[in-house]
Amino acid sequence: MLPELPSFDDVARASERLAGHAHRTPVLTSTTADDIAGASLFFKCENYQRMGAFKFRGGYNAIARLTPEQRAAGVVTFSSGNHAQAIALAARLQGVKATIIMPLDAPAAKRAATEGYGGQIVTYDRYTEDREAIARRLQAETGATLIPPYDHEDVIAGQGTAAKELFEDVGELDYLFVCLGGGGLLSGSALSAFALSPRCLVYGVEPEAGNDGQQSLRKGEIVRIPAPKTLADGAATTHLGHLTFPLIQKHVRDIVTVTDDQLVSTMKFFAERMKMVVEPTGCLAAAAVLQGVVPVRGARVGVIISGGNVDLPAYGKLLAG
Repeated sequence: MLPELPSFDDVARASERLAGHAHRTPVLTSTTADDIAGASLFFKCENYQRMGAFKFRGGYNAIARLTPEQRAAGVVTFSSGNHAQAIALAARLQGVKATIIMPLDAPAAKRAATEGYGGQIVTYDRYTEDREAIARRLQAETGATLIPPYDHEDVIAGQGTAAKELFEDVGELDYLFVCLGGGGLLSGSALSAFALSPRCLVYGVEPEAGNDGQQSLRKGEIVRIPAPKTLADGAATTHLGHLTFPLIQKHVRDIVTVTDDQLVSTMKFFAERMKMVVEPTGCLAAAAVLQGVVPVRGARVGVIISGGNVDLPAYGKLLAG
């Protein structure tokens, strides 16, 4: 039986729930970026979102939808960082206990922020242990509600509100580029694009080392890969979701990849030219445009910058290298 997929109506309702809680992040432009791409670029800056990434949208929306009984039992999730912070902060704001399953090699800044927001952390080895199995065990022990990072209708609907705001602010676009890990942001963004800018071509952008989404789109089924080693830790997923994949199949034109070197080059561009701190994962979509992976000359192009949560010592080394 096919799962019931979220629609743009769900995104619109999520937008109402998020009003006054999530930031309506700015859309920035850069003459230099336009010259490089030969196009008009509109950067939706979710690095300025609460807790530093778009993930707050989906996390807050999912918790806001819980029943009183579910709230009392708390929530559990697994994340390499940004979803962990999103759930920890959204749970704290709504008076709900949150347990976060986080890999041992998660960036120190993301772990510290998650603990700072009140999340209780359980660690695991992402190369030898199954985070979903750990989540199911904790769920069975505590009765907590599992809110996964991407394959959840309320998470997808919440993530789609970023693109909804972008289209509301700048009008219809020819292209929209979105980073791709598990597909929550991409599938939600695609729902907004289909509803608000039907002729817009939506592209997902993955790290070259972790192109499971690209393989899945080509093959017509979800492809699973070993945990990839990439600077884009937020996109180091091993497979798309049962909800995100069919939405991507339906509404996304193609999935392309960029290298770690291209991500670093894009991070430097944002720091030097736009005075922004953007994490490697947050550079995926922009890298595809600025490095000419997809030609967009003469077009109006939306680019979602997904987040800005960097480990400062590592960030400094990358910029100096």
